[in-house]
Amino acid sequence: MDLYSNDVGAAFIHIKSFAAYVGGSPANMSVGCRRLGLNSALLTAFGEDPVGDFVIHFLTGEGVDIRFSPRKPGRHTSLVVMGIEPPDRFPLVFYRENCADIALEIDDVLAAPIHDSLVFQFAGTNLSRETSRSATFYAAELARKAGTSVVLDLDFRPDQWHDPRAYGAAIRSILYSVDMVMGTEDEINAAMLTDPDSVRVTHSQVTDARVPGNTAEHVRAILDRGPRVVVEKRGKHGCRIHERDNPAEDVPGFPVTIQNILGAGDAFGAGFLYGYVKGWDLRKAAQLGNACGAIVVTRHGCSISMPTLEEVMGFVSERSGL
Repeated sequence: MDLYSNDVGAAFIHIKSFAAYVGGSPANMSVGCRRLGLNSALLTAFGEDPVGDFVIHFLTGEGVDIRFSPRKPGRHTSLVVMGIEPPDRFPLVFYRENCADIALEIDDVLAAPIHDSLVFQFAGTNLSRETSRSATFYAAELARKAGTSVVLDLDFRPDQWHDPRAYGAAIRSILYSVDMVMGTEDEINAAMLTDPDSVRVTHSQVTDARVPGNTAEHVRAILDRGPRVVVEKRGKHGCRIHERDNPAEDVPGFPVTIQNILGAGDAFGAGFLYGYVKGWDLRKAAQLGNACGAIVVTRHGCSISMPTLEEVMGFVSERSGL
């Protein structure tokens, strides 16, 4: 569950009320894909609590298949609380102690329809703790053997790791099972991180991590480890597509007025995956992803704000052809 400040522009200490949504990178992307018209199943876990009931109710209403997502006795459904101070301050606090989704196990993976899927997508935070880490490694291997495309969203959340270097070690270890990587410049640098003191956080422990480094060199290092494509998410500048044997290609974004940047990367991912599944070339898929991200940053929530295919096509047609 995401609790987002209703007092847009107010400092966190002056917030009077919050709106409740469903969030989390994989949940956001599953809703985004579903609204665009793809069939999406979500493998996560819920606590046996009212927060879990809330999330299940929303996802079921959206048509996301959650039959394979168990409820974990004695665990809590995770929670995020966020302030909204556009254009660049979004203080975010995670409540993930004893959370259900990090307790996913290999048996949960075996019960899910990974081998029947065209794409298996997962987030870097999955690898932050056991037993989710082992389950995710196992799922990626199963998907690769089944011929399912494996897509990793780097999703670097510094406070979810006991040491930022552990994030890089975990990401590098799973790249051999990954076909495509998505992430920001800072997340790409974090994947190759060796100096924990280089990570800077300006106003929140998770929403504005800056990781310096030679991003182009780090992209090449990622591609050398197995993935065929790295999609570098660049916010208002759109994205940059890196392929092993081709020069990088920039795909421009769409200028909009920002209300909330959280969820924009997940919206981009959903749009990109829609085009990828439909057999579009990478540039066209990226254009759709950029449009989905641009729409979501103008709205209040994440999953609730994901556009339909009709909405995003209308948005694009008003600005340029797709």
